[in-house]
Amino acid sequence: MIRIVNDHTDPRINLAVEEYALNYLDPGEEYVILWQNEPTVVIGRNQNTLAEVNGPFIKERGIHVVRRLSGGGAVYHDLGNLNFTFIVDAEKERVSNFEYFTRPVIQALASLGVQAEFSGRNDITIDGKKFSGNAQYWSKGRLLHHGTILFNSDLAVVQEALNVKVDKLQSKGVKSVRSRVTNIYPYLKTPITIEEFKEVLWQYLIPGGGQEYVLSAEEWAVVHKIKEERYARWDWNYGASPECEIEKEARFTGGKLELKFNVRDGLLQDLHIFGDFFGRRDVKELAAKLNGTQYREEAVRKVLAESEFGEYFFNITREEFLQCLFD
Repeated sequence: MIRIVNDHTDPRINLAVEEYALNYLDPGEEYVILWQNEPTVVIGRNQNTLAEVNGPFIKERGIHVVRRLSGGGAVYHDLGNLNFTFIVDAEKERVSNFEYFTRPVIQALASLGVQAEFSGRNDITIDGKKFSGNAQYWSKGRLLHHGTILFNSDLAVVQEALNVKVDKLQSKGVKSVRSRVTNIYPYLKTPITIEEFKEVLWQYLIPGGGQEYVLSAEEWAVVHKIKEERYARWDWNYGASPECEIEKEARFTGGKLELKFNVRDGLLQDLHIFGDFFGRRDVKELAAKLNGTQYREEAVRKVLAESEFGEYFFNITREEFLQCLFD
């Protein structure tokens, strides 16, 4: 096993590093990465982003939302969370063998006096509470296995960021199964920092230390290219979501506003506007203008700014319409 050095905390960079290692590094070698992200919700490959995140909370806190290559459910990362990645040959006994890759984590914790166990399909738990979720992706005979480790994360933010507040949403994506979660830190007999834990974990991920691999400037250039072409793109992080059906409503000074719509490939579709508001023009005209727009606030705001909004709603503002559509 070769240890890849990556001290970045930008989730778009970190996922690009994984993809680079999977597709570009020597296929005759096997690699391990330990990495951390700034506050981020990482979405599974087959999930509907809108159905997984608390949009208003994410926006307020400036939390990143990034889709990964692997399947599975949405997870929250912050600097109290540690992530591990294996890049290995996709041998039959390794593919979908989540327990195999979680064993070093369990052994490292045992050395610190913490009893953890592999549980269910892809989790590691302490006292029945989940602190690690794992996922896999394979490409051209190579396997990427990665997992989270909640060491000392803000669990209140974990719950809030993944708490979807939508009046009604029927998603055709794969929904996350919410579990009781915990940090490792409270179970430690002797408190240590996450950096100290990282050094303990390395001893079990790569017994004997192994080689250290530092990406060159040319390799980092490719990583940044992957980041820009995939992980920094709204089309990947949101637009790749399976379609969903959403209903939202809010009451303002000008009356009640009800919005029913679909989101397909990240685009607003089938929008219908209802309510007891007053207006001079038929709101079907406005709905027609909005259909086909990216379901993101900036894109909708631009269309509304170019429309005679006050003709459709008396005493309902553009900001209130956006609030109803996105909050």
